[in-house]
Amino acid sequence: MKDLTKGPITGHLIALAAPMAIGMLVQTLYLMVDLYFVARLGGAALAGVGAAANFAFAVLAMTQMLGVGTVALISHAVGAGDREGANLVFNQSLVLAALCALIALVGGLVLARPYMLALAANAETVEAGTTYLRYYVPGLALQFAMIAMGSALRGTGIAKPTMVVQLATVVINIVLAPVLIAGIGTGRPLGVAGAGLASTLAIVAGTALLIVYFARLEKYVEFRSSEWRPRLATWKRILNIGLPSGGEFALMFVYMAIIYAVIRDFGAAAQAGYGVGQRLMQAIFLPAMAIAFAVTPVAGQNFGARDAERVRRTFADGALLSSALMASLTLLCQWRATTLVGYFTDDPAILAVGRVFLQLISWNFVASGLVFVCNGIFQGLGNTWPSILSSATRLLTFALPAIWWSRQRGFRIEDVWYLSIATVTLQAVFSLLLARRELKLRLAFASPG
Repeated sequence: MKDLTKGPITGHLIALAAPMAIGMLVQTLYLMVDLYFVARLGGAALAGVGAAANFAFAVLAMTQMLGVGTVALISHAVGAGDREGANLVFNQSLVLAALCALIALVGGLVLARPYMLALAANAETVEAGTTYLRYYVPGLALQFAMIAMGSALRGTGIAKPTMVVQLATVVINIVLAPVLIAGIGTGRPLGVAGAGLASTLAIVAGTALLIVYFARLEKYVEFRSSEWRPRLATWKRILNIGLPSGGEFALMFVYMAIIYAVIRDFGAAAQAGYGVGQRLMQAIFLPAMAIAFAVTPVAGQNFGARDAERVRRTFADGALLSSALMASLTLLCQWRATTLVGYFTDDPAILAVGRVFLQLISWNFVASGLVFVCNGIFQGLGNTWPSILSSATRLLTFALPAIWWSRQRGFRIEDVWYLSIATVTLQAVFSLLLARRELKLRLAFASPG
């Protein structure tokens, strides 16, 4: 356990964010590795895996529901010096993880084809995406156990073990991807099925490594079978904080599904270009997301310790760090968008869509970073309803205009990106106003009298 209620706040944020950024980069590399090898199978396969990977956001919504509630409650318990409370939350999060994993496994296998039929540009894309999902969904289900354990560590101020495990999983995935996708060394290529299987096997290994770490090395929170009987009151506390964040990621899934739908008439190459650009954007977002993830335990422990001034400084320092990073990454995309997309494809049509997407969408990077930090402070304060309200505003201001615009004569794919820039900027302003209000309300204990 690391005490985040003392010492320099910026130092804590950087110390936590660095390994988390590496860990999240590792997670994103799962998809990057898959996309790299799948791109060699053709445009339809690339578009299918890109659209199918978006399905992971539906599962990610459920993992966020579990992880955010676990981090917030454990960080509050640590700040208040309540080790027993932290252990109860951790063990109940494991029970919830098992239940969520079962739901994700069954739901993913059943809904894979209907989802692809709704979004894909042609039959080849449907088949590629469906096959990929059927082999990847078991790995997605196992993510719940990894999230529960990683979130418990983050709540106690520890991030390095999770990063090391995630790094090991991506190495495994990188080794398995060419073997299973292209048949290198075996002579039996599995194509997109191999991409999904490689990721699943890597996640199996990562889950096993984290279990070993907790069983042998972790001392503050630990496996306690006596606390695995469902405690509905604890579930309610976890879900009260986690459900809004889960809903927020569900809205992101809907947001990206709408984009795939409105650009479907531009063909598989357009969907493939957007898919590559979107995955690159997610990788680029990692530094800001890592800072936001670091904001949560730092704010949470100080909130638990009733130190209002350190909570406010955590928000201010996080916003400053995030804005500086995202401004630099905006310049990178303006300068090297073609190079970034070119690592994954040399198809001129796919390359053109991906390049324009990155160059235009990068203008909302700073705004996106501020939204992430606001969400981090909401989580640290234990009230994530403002974050879903912010995301719902973005979806409403984007979805209806995008659907209407896509049916107008002269509609261009670039119009979708311009609309996205405007709506993310609006969301950032709204999130900052909500964060200001939430800090005033939740830190009222610091008021005189």
